[in-house]
Amino acid sequence: MNIQTINRDGKPEYVVLPWADYQALLEAAEDAIDGALLDAFRLKLASGEDETVPSGVLDALLTGANPVKVWREYRGLTQDALAAQAGISKAYLCQIETGKREGAIKTLRAISAALQVTVDDLQ
Repeated sequence: MNIQTINRDGKPEYVVLPWADYQALLEAAEDAIDGALLDAFRLKLASGEDETVPSGVLDALLTGANPVKVWREYRGLTQDALAAQAGISKAYLCQIETGKREGAIKTLRAISAALQVTVDDLQ
């Protein structure tokens, strides 16, 4: 690496280097960051703190399907089972899934806990 050091008061202040060397340093730094993020994700995945989700689930969410219904079906729960776990009636859950009712925040918290997702994942 061919660099030029510029000193101020006898101490290095700046370094001038060829553009290609600068780009190589940037790429190496980005690769290191990406590697660290991947390692952190793998640790979360192994500990159960995070999970991967099939593309079909993401596709359904991105195309506007009701998130409560999408997550319920992905988790393999019936409406009866989810309603019981969330402490609400099946009719109320059905209204939330069909968009007839929004669901109070307390209800959404209970549903999100039962589905093991965040409240944000349901909105």
